This record gives sequence, structure tokens and C-alpha cells, in this order.
Amino acid sequence: MTVVDLPRKKRVPKPKKPTDGERICKWIEQYCFVPEGKNIGNPVRLLSWQRREICRIYDNPSGTRRAILSFARKNGKTAFAAMLLLVHICGPMQKPNSQLFSAAQSREQAAILFNLAAKMIRMSPDLRSALQIKDSAKEIHCLELGTKYRALSAEATTAYGLSPVFVVHDELGQVRGPRSILYEALETATGAHGKPLSVIISTQARTDADLLSILIDDALAGHDPRTVVSLYSAPQDLDPFAYDTIKMANPALGEFLSEEEVMAMAHDAERMPSREAEYRNLILNQRVEVVNPFIQPQMWKDCGAPVKDITECDEVYAGLDLSEVADLTAFVMIGKIDESWHVVPKFWLPRDGLEKKSLGDRVPYDLWASQGLLLTTPGASVSYESVARYLKEEIFSKYEIKKVAFDRWNMKHLKPWLVHVGFSEQFVTEHFVEFGQGMASMSPALRELEELVRDKKICHGNNPIMTMCVANTVIVKDDAGNRKPSKRKSAGRIDGLVALTMAAGVAPLHQARFDPMSLIG
Repeated sequence: MTVVDLPRKKRVPKPKKPTDGERICKWIEQYCFVPEGKNIGNPVRLLSWQRREICRIYDNPSGTRRAILSFARKNGKTAFAAMLLLVHICGPMQKPNSQLFSAAQSREQAAILFNLAAKMIRMSPDLRSALQIKDSAKEIHCLELGTKYRALSAEATTAYGLSPVFVVHDELGQVRGPRSILYEALETATGAHGKPLSVIISTQARTDADLLSILIDDALAGHDPRTVVSLYSAPQDLDPFAYDTIKMANPALGEFLSEEEVMAMAHDAERMPSREAEYRNLILNQRVEVVNPFIQPQMWKDCGAPVKDITECDEVYAGLDLSEVADLTAFVMIGKIDESWHVVPKFWLPRDGLEKKSLGDRVPYDLWASQGLLLTTPGASVSYESVARYLKEEIFSKYEIKKVAFDRWNMKHLKPWLVHVGFSEQFVTEHFVEFGQGMASMSPALRELEELVRDKKICHGNNPIMTMCVANTVIVKDDAGNRKPSKRKSAGRIDGLVALTMAAGVAPLHQARFDPMSLIG
């Protein structure tokens, strides 16, 4: 009998289980409707880049604790965040009896995300039947699941006592400096949950020292696999007005972002240089100070080589910017080693109220003090006695100080203390020289300092307080083109830059130059 081999049954592979990201994309397209714009009322159809970002967040093998998405304005950031919010209120990522929040820097900004989410709910019969909207309180509830969302702003009295499982930080790039009370309150409150998620969605901040920039740079360095970051930004060295450059920062360009409108903005910025900084920040998503600083951040960063020991220098020059009562006092020394001028700054603030001042200025003075970068004096105002004693015991005893340039405004209060701690009247007269704060004195000194920075003949070692002062400094001009730093127009403390400028003004920064007038007569 012949055995006939029966044909084997083909093995049908099991259907692949969809990932969390794929389930979320399907849910959004099934239940969400476009809340505004030319496609208003139509079902959402996610663009390829939106699908990619959702999958990056929710299909991360390490699990995502923080997601950072940064691209230019008008690319649908807030509507995208509103869709993710709904996913966590009643969609695939809902957790019963959980709290959800969105955080913004103003009540108006906080209301935008809430309003978009509310519009999506009212347009969808399924969501409208499942969710309850409280417009006056900016809240959305799912009674069946017990989930609750509320919009918060930095203007609110407090965000402590909350326990969020999901947070959207909307336009965090508006935070100036490295700290935000609202951000810290919400991020520290998530510890009660096993898998909390924070989504930061914003156009870039303006400087490296701002909170969003710090978070982006840390994420790009890859220190934490639970942080995913997508930065849509045009490189600084490309033509800022070319379509391909603009497209790099605007993933929605040509979709729901009008090409005609954006290119018109580009032409305006190209024609009017005064608008270029704002254009670069908002349209190209670059870190650019809208008010142009005296020294561009990249130029200053290029001079961040380590500072050498200037106690070995035969001549050291310094600038002293004395503060009013509770403000920053700066003493900045420069010494020349190997054709470069090395910068050694010292800063003082009063010890009392330091933490409050840190929060008020959104600057980590308390951290810098613990790191030894910031000196503190007893009491609620800067003690001139402490400053004078430090100069006597820690500066003039170690460094060959030839000249200290000072602003005469507060010197009358410091001089008696200099004599009290042991300086002779003659020594003070010989070593401390008055330096005017007007155009006549400041403009030549700024020019010298600017030349050193441009030629990379200065080394500052990336001292964060000095970097902050440089980033904050805005220059004003008179009709003749003379310049000086403006504390009134600058974004924050600039005392370190002022002291450095005065030091540059009294130091022989360059060898004697050829003077053609010397040939006459």
C-alpha cells in the first residue's frame, strides 16, 4: 500500500498585536474631531510626523517618564497636546480615579489647551456623553472612570498637594531662567504613581540658561532612556529664509500651516533686520534672544575653555560693581596667560532671603551658594564689611592686583570699610580707580571686550553666574553709535558683565598699536 503524503496545512500567523502607540493613533482618529482651522469639524487624520511622535512616546522600550516636543509656533502643538490629554482622561491610557493637569505660564495660555479639548469633546457624540466640562473651573471629568483634568497657570497661588499621573507643560519655553515653581511642584508631585508621564510641548526658549533649554540639552545627551525628545529646529548656519530651512522647524508646513503666511513672515524678517531675532525664535525654533544681547550665546560659549591659575600672573586687573542693598555684587578679575585673558569672578548676595530671591528671579542662587560659586554675607543686605574683608584676605593677599575699576556710586560706602579692614588710604587711592558708567567710558571698554571674545582671546570656564549676566545684557546706543550696558532694558542681573567690562577698560589688553599720527611732526 502506498502512503500518500497529505498536504500540510499552511500555518496562519497570528495577527500582530497593536502597540500602545498604534492603539492611541486609532482611538484619536475614531473619536477626535478637528477643533479649529480650515478642517474644523472633520475627523482628525494624524499626519505621519504626529503618528511617529505618539509611537516614540508610548512605545519606548524603557517606558517614557518625560516627553519633550519642540517645534515652531502654529504647528498644532496645543491641539496635539489636547488629544493626548483626552487619551489619558477616557482613552486607551486612562487610569481610574487619576488626576491630570496642564500647566502654562499665564491664565490665557492655560485656557487655550482646555478650550481645544472642550471643543473636541463637544464635537464628538461619544466623548460628549462620557465627559463633563466645567468651563468656569477649566475642568473636565469622566464620572464613570473617576478621572479629573484641570488647567493650571503659573499665576495660581499654589500647585502643591496635587497628585498627577499625567501632565502637559504647555509652552515651557516662556519660562525665563532655570526654575519654575509650577513645573517643580507638578514634577515632584508625580512620585505617588508608578508610571507617571509628563509631556512638554513648546517652542524653544531663548537662551541656554532657560529651563526648557536645560531639559532639552540633558535629554539630547541621552542620560535617561525614559526621556524622549524631538527637536524640530533649523540649524543656525543655514539660510534662514529658504523654504527647506523653514520646513525643518515646521513639520506641519503645507498641511494645516499655510506656506504663504510663513513665507511672508520670512520675507518681512529678511527685509527688516529688527524682526529677524523674533523670526528665528518663533518660526525657525532657534534659541535666539528676541532682544539682541551684547554677546551672542555661541560666541560666549566658544570662549568657555578652563580658566588657569592667575595667581601666577604679574599683573591682574579687576572690575567691581557694587550692588544696591540686596542685589548682586560682582568682582571680576582678569589675568593674561599664553596670549589669553583668564576670567575669575566673585559674586555676593545677602544670606537672608536667598531662597526667596532664587524663586523671584527664577535663578538658582541657593544652588550656586552651596556649590561655592556665590558668596553670601550675613543679614538681608550685602555687607560691605564682608566684601572689604574678603578683598583684603582672599584677593589682594593672593593676586597681584594692579587696578580695580569701580563705579563711584556706592564706593563711598565701601571705602571706609576698606580702611577699617587694613587697607591704607594711599593704597586704596593707588589701586582703586573710578570708572564712569556712561557712554564715554563704557563704549571703548565694550569694544575691547567684544574684540577679545570675537578673537577667542578670553577664557571664562563657563561660570554659570557670569554666563547668566552675559546672556541678560542688552546694550543701548546714542546717536553717535557709542554704547553702554543697560540694566533697565536687560532681562535680568548683568553685574558680572559690567564688572568684566570695567576690568577690560583698565587692563592693557593689547600691545601698543601703531599710531599713524606719531609720524606727523
